[in-house]
Order: sequence, then structure tokens, then C-alpha cells
Amino acid sequence: MLWYEMLDQKIQDYLPDLPVEKEVPMKRHTSFRVGGAARRMAFPKNREQLVLLMGLAEECGVRPFLLGKGTNLLVDDAGLETLVIKTAEHMSAVSATEGETLEADAGISLARLAVFAQQAGLSGLEFAHGIPGSLGGGIYMNAGAYGGEMSQVVTEVTALFPDGVRRLQGEELAFSYRRSLFSTQPEAVILGAKLRLAKDDPQAIRARMDDYMARRKKSQPLDYPSAGSTFKRPVGAYAGTLIEKTGLKGLSVGGAQVSEKHAGFIINVGDATCEDVKRLIAQVQKRVLAQWDVLLEPEVKFVP
Repeated sequence: MLWYEMLDQKIQDYLPDLPVEKEVPMKRHTSFRVGGAARRMAFPKNREQLVLLMGLAEECGVRPFLLGKGTNLLVDDAGLETLVIKTAEHMSAVSATEGETLEADAGISLARLAVFAQQAGLSGLEFAHGIPGSLGGGIYMNAGAYGGEMSQVVTEVTALFPDGVRRLQGEELAFSYRRSLFSTQPEAVILGAKLRLAKDDPQAIRARMDDYMARRKKSQPLDYPSAGSTFKRPVGAYAGTLIEKTGLKGLSVGGAQVSEKHAGFIINVGDATCEDVKRLIAQVQKRVLAQWDVLLEPEVKFVP
């Protein structure tokens, strides 16, 4: 029996109310609108279902791929021969706990989390309002913008490891620029987190969020599918500036293009494939390296 046939049976026996879809095009679940079909995709409703599902997958000999909102991913055109678990569909609970702390599930969008904080009069997540990913994805890559990043507000992460569920704090999370413990330990699954914020006037918080969003709309190509900033910021420079000075704005491969609005973004201007994007990334890297002796490192994650 094939692994996915075994898994179908186990889900029917142990998680009959778990939503599962078959042969799901990943382009429907990534902001780049790129990617072939996943053999199976499941949408757990809570942390308990996710933990049990991970155990069932292990019994079937398959390592699942955890997906939030798919905003920083480039999925292969051949698709994924695995189980994709999407937390952003249902795992989005959030609550205010003691003092100025929020606790939330990994699948909640950063935008919704920032609005929840603002309405509660809690400041510190304004920078995250325009980041289109989920809390889990934001922690995984220590997402940030406008001087803020997740490491400044996340105080505790609950995660599933092969030996069980753990709560990690402080230095255990190993935050650095666009990295965390979880980007180096793919076997770990983020279930949720606590965030410590600061009391402030809700209207003042809202004004800062609106300012950041207005700046994003003015400078970024938000009207095209993309995965956000394509490259990490190199030491002492900005990727977009180097790409623009190399004369690469508008450079295209198939349906992928270096944005004419912001050179740090590669966008899907019409049915781009994963291969189109990868070839364009390689061209940009080669030409920037030749002119500036700087090798741009992709910020977007290639899957697999």
C-alpha cells in the first residue's frame, strides 16, 4: 500500500473530522502563485489535531511539509510528493493573557495578530501589519520590517519535536537576521507562541500601522504575485539598490520579472513557473556578483 493510501485510512480511523484534500495545486496556496500539486494537504483545526496528524504521518513513513500562508515559498513545478499541513486555514486562535502578553496559534496571520494587538491597546507589532505571512512563518524566519522583527516581541514558542512538545524561551530560540532555531531544525513544528508587547493608545498604534502600510503600497509591487523581498540584505548594502544599479529592473524570464517598481522583488507577471523564477534569480545573482562582487542570498525558500 502506498504511503498516502495508508495515511488516508489512518485519518479516517483516528481523525475523521480533519479536512484533507488530494492532489492540490500549490500555486493556490502560495503568494507567488507557483508550484505543482501536493499529493495530500490537510488543514488541522487545533494544536491537538496537528500533533496527532504528525504521529500518523510518521507511522506511514512520510515527513510532512508545514505550510502557513505560503508567502515566502517557491515550490517546484513537479509538486510535492508528501503531506502538506496548512496551519493558516484554521489554527488562528489568539487571546490576551496576563499583563501585556498575547498567546496565539501558529497559523494566525501577522496582519490579524497586529490588529488584535492594536485593538487591545498593545504596541510592538505595528511592523508586522503589512507582512503577509503567518505567525509560525514569521517566527521561523524572524520576519521583520521598518526596524522591527519577531525576536523583539516573541518570548516563548511551543513546538513539537520528535521527542515531544517543548516550550522554548530566550536564547533557546536562536534568533538572528532572518533565521531562528526552527530554520536549522526542520523536524520541529511550531504550534504557537507568546508575545510580550507594551501598553499604548490604540489610535496611536493604528496611525503607525497605517503609515507603514502606506509606505509599502507606495514602494512595493503589491498588485503582482510575489514572495516579498527575493534576497536577503547583504552586509553594508541593500539588494534592491544593487540590482537597480546593475540595470536589471524589468529583466524577465518567462512570466517572472524583476519588478520595475522595486528591484528587490521578483514578481509573477503572468503564469510564471518555478523554473522561470529560479533562472531569473540565478541571472540576477550572476550579474550583481560580476559588477559589485556581492553574492545575493535568496530570502525566498525553495521547496523542496
